[in-house]
Amino acid sequence: MAYKFVDNYRERGARKKLVEHLASRGITDQRVLKAIGKVPRHFFFDETFWNQAYKDIAFPIGDGQTISQPYTVSYQSELLHINKGDKVLEIGTGSGYQTCILMELGADVYTIERQESIYRHTIRVLPGMGYPANFFFGDGSMGIAAHAPYDKIIVTAGAPFVPEILLKQLKVGGILVIPVGDEHSQTMVTVIRINDTEFEKFELDTFRFVPLVGDQAW
Repeated sequence: MAYKFVDNYRERGARKKLVEHLASRGITDQRVLKAIGKVPRHFFFDETFWNQAYKDIAFPIGDGQTISQPYTVSYQSELLHINKGDKVLEIGTGSGYQTCILMELGADVYTIERQESIYRHTIRVLPGMGYPANFFFGDGSMGIAAHAPYDKIIVTAGAPFVPEILLKQLKVGGILVIPVGDEHSQTMVTVIRINDTEFEKFELDTFRFVPLVGDQAW
């Protein structure tokens, strides 16, 4: 499996250059940059494509899904303002790369994936890499109410709107980061829960994600 691959000086050097690149693009949170520098992104690639692992690009992982662009992962992670011990809900496990970054930041991650083949692959690989997140299979657009509330929620696919059911699973003072738009372009949205009934919403930069599919999505 991928977690048995060697992480040598060449890959570590490539990660260092990637970190420098992300800093030049405006990522300023040193904890996020340190996490990017630590997680071996090539572990998520077939060995044939290792030369693509540390480029700032998204890359196909099967079933119409991609491993997210490092800039996008860094951008969303920075917006979450993770504190050590934060209970974080990740909607869309995908490759698990974002999951690993969240765990490097000290988060207690609850992550859900709807594609069964990707889910089964990830629950084998990530624990072997040293990232034993709390894995769930199902419709992420519905969140995971049984383990709510969460300090932070991150959605790693493009949604047509902010699902109200996710807002209800957020703690007061908590942060939700979600890309919202059509199936071709989304605006990154941050929502902060002020109290039981009030939320503050911020619209930021434009990105392109694979669609969020589910009862409260596409």
